[in-house]
Amino acid sequence: MLQDLRREKQLQKLVQKLGLPATASVDWSLLDLALTHPSISPVRNYQQLEFVGDAVVRLAAAEVLLATYPNESVGEFAAIRSILVSDRVLAEIADLYGIERYLIIGTNATGNPSGRQSWLADAFEAVLGALYLSTNTMELVRPWLDGVLKEKAIEVLRDPARQNYKDALQEWSQGKYKLLPKYRVRENQKSDRDRFTAEVWLKDRCLGIGQGHSKKSAEQAAAKEAFLSVNSYQNSK
Repeated sequence: MLQDLRREKQLQKLVQKLGLPATASVDWSLLDLALTHPSISPVRNYQQLEFVGDAVVRLAAAEVLLATYPNESVGEFAAIRSILVSDRVLAEIADLYGIERYLIIGTNATGNPSGRQSWLADAFEAVLGALYLSTNTMELVRPWLDGVLKEKAIEVLRDPARQNYKDALQEWSQGKYKLLPKYRVRENQKSDRDRFTAEVWLKDRCLGIGQGHSKKSAEQAAAKEAFLSVNSYQNSK
């Protein structure tokens, strides 16, 4: 039990959002620690729990993939799992459950929007670590995480680019034109969330435009628009 009963009630709401009962055998002090960013304390923060949670989500993803797609190759499992446990996907899941509102984080960290995806993913892994260590089993993790991982796996399998649109677009442009696409990135002065805008060009033609919190994410968004556009055109022929 936490000394701060108000904080414990907040964490109980989070646990219920995950689909677990408020009476679940959660170590509330561990869960509180899992939601404490290093900007608050260099010692008492989520980093060690994140280390455990990284292993937890990898094991859960491996078991979900093996049970759902028993005929896939190990190479395919590895490729899909690498996406499922990426910062981008883990941050999306963290957003799905509203993890950010329970995270104790310093203003110096929140003032850097480009780092949001990373610390959201880290905090989510730490939450998994705290839940696992609460019972030393997966009983507080698998009941709600499996369904989310299955949905994300379906998205990945339906995506011809495996959600790496820069590589997919590059492969297409090299195969068709023996050229590499070029990216032009500019910083948006009026937007904190989508700090950068990228354009992807090929043979003096803009194929796509995208925005993101970092140059890399903006380029990926532009590549996605371009790849889906050229892929749709080719399929319509």
